[in-house]
Amino acid sequence: MANRSLTTKDILQKEFKQSMRGYNPAEVDEYLDEVIRDYESYNKELTQVKAENNRLLSKIDELAKQASIAKPNYSSSQPNSTVTNFDILKRLSNLERHVFGSKLDETEDEMEDEI
Repeated sequence: MANRSLTTKDILQKEFKQSMRGYNPAEVDEYLDEVIRDYESYNKELTQVKAENNRLLSKIDELAKQASIAKPNYSSSQPNSTVTNFDILKRLSNLERHVFGSKLDETEDEMEDEI
C-alpha cells in the first residue's frame, strides 16, 4: 500500500497563511473538518476490510487443511464407480455358482428345459 503523508491530526492542525485577499478561514476549517470525517471513515472501513480479509484467509487455510485431511484415499479394494448393474449381477451369479456348485447349474438347466 502507498504510504500516506497526512493523518487526521495533520489535517486538523494545518494552518494557512492569511493574506489580504485570502480564503475565508472559517470556510477552510469547515471544509477540512469534512475532509477529516471522510478520512476517518475511510480508515475505519479499511481496517474492517483488512480484518475481514484476514478472517477469510484464515478460513480458507482451515478449510484447505480439512479438505486435505478428509480427502478419500481410493484403493483397488473399493468398488469402481463405473460398475454397472450387469456387472454386479454377473459377479453375483459367479458367486452363487461357486457357493452352490453344480446344483445351481442343474437347477438352471431344468428351468430352461421347462421354458
